[in-house]
Amino acid sequence: MPPVDAELGVFGGSGFYAFLDEVEEVAVDTPWGPPAAPVAVGEVGGRRVAFLPRHGRRHELPPHKVNYRANVWALRSLGVRRILAPCACGSLRADVHPGDVVVCDQLVDRTWGRPDTYFDGPGANHVAFADPYCPELRAVALAAAHDTGMPAHDGGTVVVVQGPRFSTRAESRWFRSSGWDVVNMTQHPEAVLARELGLCYATLALVTDYDTGVEGVEGAGPVSQAEVFTFFEENVHRLRDLLLRALPEVPAERSCACAEGANGVEPVPPAEGAG
Repeated sequence: MPPVDAELGVFGGSGFYAFLDEVEEVAVDTPWGPPAAPVAVGEVGGRRVAFLPRHGRRHELPPHKVNYRANVWALRSLGVRRILAPCACGSLRADVHPGDVVVCDQLVDRTWGRPDTYFDGPGANHVAFADPYCPELRAVALAAAHDTGMPAHDGGTVVVVQGPRFSTRAESRWFRSSGWDVVNMTQHPEAVLARELGLCYATLALVTDYDTGVEGVEGAGPVSQAEVFTFFEENVHRLRDLLLRALPEVPAERSCACAEGANGVEPVPPAEGAG
């Protein structure tokens, strides 16, 4: 294990590649290969925090190529047990606006082909995932959003698509008709891998756009990468302020059930060179 420790972790999403000013960078290797970037470790309100941009420092990794197993494992190897994971998302509802943050409580996986478990055998370990997000971290994030004046939605379902393309109009209509609230490309398998390691995990989904053709929104047309990246970069300071408010308020002791997620079973890393 690297000679650095942290108790809290933050994943950075699209446009969010740096967080703290005074940090120690730690190069972490994992049984599943290297994470997206060195981990930056610093302090927020007296709490040790590890930050890792999930796509890499220059967004060099598209969502289907992110080594999620290495990223989550790297944070845990530094001592992290609770993770706040901001991400960009598109709104599927006319009343969920760009600039809002959705503190999701449910997830629907529509990805394919991504390595999405630490339990590849031998043997099986079926992890409970009925409630993907930690209720304690969700409460902290919502309170911080209220304190900073950032419009926040308590709960919501994120549908995770494979990417890197955006949805067709038909797909967007399907997602909305299913009652889902926002669409994203990275929440799976990140959230379930955290659960398999017994970590607390919550997302702050920053709405960057209305998904293609949302009814009731004048001029809601096709989504573009430039639109999403520009909006996130223009608003990332608000997300950073929210995190700076939230992290010191995370309870030191856990009273949630997230640590029980792996059924007391520790994943067996692959043989060297097999990751």
